[in-house]
Amino acid sequence: MADITRRLGRRHLRGAPTAHIRHHRSGKLVHDGPGLSFWFRSLTAALSEVPVDDRELAMTFHARTSDFQDVAVQATVTYRIADPALAAARLDFSIDPDTGAWRGAPLEQLGTLLTETAQQHALDVLTRTSLSSALVDGVTAVRERVAAGLAAEPRLPATGIEVVAVRVVALRPEPEVERALRTPAREQIQQDADRATYERRAVAVERERAIAENELDSRIELARREEQLVDQRGTNARREAEEQAAADAVRAQAEAARTVKLAEAEAARSVRLARAEAEGAREVGAARAEAQAAWLRVHAEVDVATLHALTGTRLAENLPQIDSVTISPDVLTGLLARLGDGERA
Repeated sequence: MADITRRLGRRHLRGAPTAHIRHHRSGKLVHDGPGLSFWFRSLTAALSEVPVDDRELAMTFHARTSDFQDVAVQATVTYRIADPALAAARLDFSIDPDTGAWRGAPLEQLGTLLTETAQQHALDVLTRTSLSSALVDGVTAVRERVAAGLAAEPRLPATGIEVVAVRVVALRPEPEVERALRTPAREQIQQDADRATYERRAVAVERERAIAENELDSRIELARREEQLVDQRGTNARREAEEQAAADAVRAQAEAARTVKLAEAEAARSVRLARAEAEGAREVGAARAEAQAAWLRVHAEVDVATLHALTGTRLAENLPQIDSVTISPDVLTGLLARLGDGERA
């Protein structure tokens, strides 16, 4: 919509770059082009605004296939107004000089023209196609036929319309038919899912069996190795016992030999000691005998008085030491009496 402002009884129009403005004054074309900006008088001006940008028209219509099944076609047509002057001459694109709004509904007229033309060509294709074929290849066939039909439609160039692209979004049957058509596919999908589940379970069972067999084989191998280990340990223990017994025998033999040698050495030492003691005893006896003989010879040659003196001396040497002597009156009286009797005698 054009931007129109008021200043001192005049109007100023400012158009967009995507809008083609045509300004007639008193039946003469004064301004013609996109994105214009100019002053005008509302009483003498006739204004038209034709959009020249690409526009998309979404359309939905129903058709019937060759097997009498209803389908809904969803499509989008992209178009542009290639000749704004021709379009303004064929359709009412005039705008209000005060508000800038269209006086009519030109775009709705274009939409109706395009929709009816596209629907006509789509129906020509679908009425000769079965529902199953339409659902499989109908989108491409309908798009190509609609594009070719719009390109060959003489009313569009005569109106200044150029079709840029045609897209068919979907072909959908009625809900009941669609559910019926989906049932076999769903059943097949369910069967495939069940088959996949069964296969997965079978694979899982097979893997579990393989794992169990591997575990059993591992246990058997472990038991066999444990048996080998026990045998090896027994062999090692027996060998160690034999070696220990041999070592003990060698040690006992060495100890016995050493004991024998010690005993022999001790016996030899005892013999030597006994011999030495006997020799010493013999020599001592001989010396004592010789000394006794010499003593006897000496005493034989001495007189009796000398022998008595020697005997007293030896007796005195062998008496214990006397520190003090206590003489009682009785003993002293007896001694004095004896001494007096001796003097008198």
